Amino acid sequence: MKQVLQNLKTGVTEILDVPCPHPAAGQVLIRSRVSLISTGTERMLVEFGKAGWIEKARRQPDKVRMVLDKVRTDGLLPTLEAVRNKLDQPLAMGYCNVGTIFEAGSGVTAFAAGDRVVSNGRHADVVAVPVHLCAKIPDEVSDETAAFTVIAAIALQGIRLTNPTLGEAVVVTGLGLVGLMTVQLLRAQGCRVLGIDFDSERIALARQFGAECVDLSKGSDPVTAAENFSRGRGVDAVLITASTKSNEPVSQAAKMCRKRGRIVLVGVTGLELSRTDFYEKELSFQVSCSYGPGRYDPEYEEKGHDYPVGYVRWTEQRNLEAVLDMMASGALNTAPLISHRFAFEDAVNAYEFLSSGKPSMGILLEYSRQLSQEDQLSTSTRLSLSPSVPGPADAPVLGFIGAGNYAARVLMPAFKHAGGRLKAVASSTGVTGACAGKKHGIEEAVSDARLILDDRAINAVVIATRHDTHAGFVVDALERGQHVFVEKPLCLNNEELAQIAEAYQKSIETEKPPLLMVGFNRRFSPHSRKIRELLDAAGGPSAFVMTVNAGKIPADHWTQDPEIGGGRIVGEACHFVDLLRFLAGAEIQNHQVTWMRPLSGLDLKDSATINLEFADGSVGAIHYLANGNRTFPKERLEVFNGGRILQLDNFRKLKGFGWPGFSRMNLRRQDKGQRACARAFVDAIREGKASPISVDEILEVSRVMLEVAISP
Repeated sequence: MKQVLQNLKTGVTEILDVPCPHPAAGQVLIRSRVSLISTGTERMLVEFGKAGWIEKARRQPDKVRMVLDKVRTDGLLPTLEAVRNKLDQPLAMGYCNVGTIFEAGSGVTAFAAGDRVVSNGRHADVVAVPVHLCAKIPDEVSDETAAFTVIAAIALQGIRLTNPTLGEAVVVTGLGLVGLMTVQLLRAQGCRVLGIDFDSERIALARQFGAECVDLSKGSDPVTAAENFSRGRGVDAVLITASTKSNEPVSQAAKMCRKRGRIVLVGVTGLELSRTDFYEKELSFQVSCSYGPGRYDPEYEEKGHDYPVGYVRWTEQRNLEAVLDMMASGALNTAPLISHRFAFEDAVNAYEFLSSGKPSMGILLEYSRQLSQEDQLSTSTRLSLSPSVPGPADAPVLGFIGAGNYAARVLMPAFKHAGGRLKAVASSTGVTGACAGKKHGIEEAVSDARLILDDRAINAVVIATRHDTHAGFVVDALERGQHVFVEKPLCLNNEELAQIAEAYQKSIETEKPPLLMVGFNRRFSPHSRKIRELLDAAGGPSAFVMTVNAGKIPADHWTQDPEIGGGRIVGEACHFVDLLRFLAGAEIQNHQVTWMRPLSGLDLKDSATINLEFADGSVGAIHYLANGNRTFPKERLEVFNGGRILQLDNFRKLKGFGWPGFSRMNLRRQDKGQRACARAFVDAIREGKASPISVDEILEVSRVMLEVAISP
């Protein structure tokens, strides 16, 4: 199938072939009929992509500060590489889609094949959308009209926050698509509406919808007009739907309002507010978030947990339904808002027109009705990317499950450099896998991981998905006799660990037992190898102090979710337990954890000190802390042994104090051992050797981490 993607580095908009997405639980697959280009949001993204590096930096000063901090801690080359890779990630365009459901994922009961629905799906032949971001379209509403539903829901949510009542005087500043929808919905609610814009054609449309208007292009004073419009009392509310860097819309809104008036920002403006304007009138100011309650809440959108209607009357899905009802009744008219139509195959020209500066409003993309054979092709979950290139006969044939940032930026080039044959990559949407596959010369992209697990030509699987899926994929691959490289963590609970141990035990009893390895790359770094070499020569127990300046991650990030990410201690701190286990070269005999408890607020259990005791008498303390500062290096290791000390800073600089014949080992760039880790795995397969990390150690470290995570 085809999908519209935007390259944020070059600004190029393309229609690319990608595998059809595979519906996850709680999702539906929709064959697109019509989609609407958002002339505000999508024009902004196109302009950002086309901007030069300096302009990109000027528009995102917070990101520039993060880049400078990373240069100080990690060095220039790794930072430049990270920035380039970030901008190389394709951006799927669009969020106003109308189509017909042809497949429902597990657990979906509210929708069925054949339902005509509106969703926030992308510009693509087929989209996979969670059920709470879909709504059934009434028979009275055409596809073209329904395409405006999501935009109208944004307007409706702003209105709900404004809470207007019958007869109130309300100003709408900015008469683009959202603004003109806002005008109509306010009029339907019995409000008197004053519209403000610089565009005379938009002013004419607002008047057609029943608003009085101020045409700024003719030099009219909006504050004076609002005073007259409100009969000298000041308007009751202002909805700002404009997109501008200026502070003027907010300043004008404050001057227009009556005492205790309401201002709601739906669009984008400067926010340097005058305290005097707001203080003297006791004005309320609020920013509206997208389509309504539930937006960006993974519990609602991804897990499908609805809010009880008795407590949250209007969710984003119910707002979509309310808009469709308004359309069905004729209270919301979108026909005058359609300015251009393009065939979906001509979407590139549609975006060129969008960024040309020529006047436009609603730009529709129309999807052709395909023949049955083409239908089957467009819904294929497999896509050939490049022809097979024969390599050495003993080269492992690799399949990647997961194509996120780390997989595409680190793992794929590492395994390619190690000499593996990159045969296939699976990603749930199909987009990231296809783009990463083309970049790294992978032969095919799929959207169903089962196609990789069932491919007999693939003898090694690299698993880089969300943590809650690791155990299942590991067991499935081992049962098929495939070698397994899984990104940390191995699993999220003891039951999964037992299943993996059982599957591995059965696999080693076969004729060709597969390897099992976790991506504990720190032990493969040149610095770690040097430290181990020095400690082996010195003998005796050591004391390790590992400080990890992990940085803060929002509480709603998936890694913090115990069910999905397992928490940061299991998900990331395992790296450092394994590193100390490697350096000590002895079994972990005892462990203890002390959690840092916040004085108030949510206890995320993402800052702790983990103390380890090893069989050779060595001890280790891992300080994994999320309350530090990003200007400080992320990882520091200190090793004390027999009157000597080693200090490793961020895997760039290693210093020795009191070590005969060794004083320092500095690298030009940070090296955490990712390439060496991948090469060790590939070489072990090629040469028929044991796993580079013994499975006993993998299970030991995993068991310790799971016990740490549940410690009180």
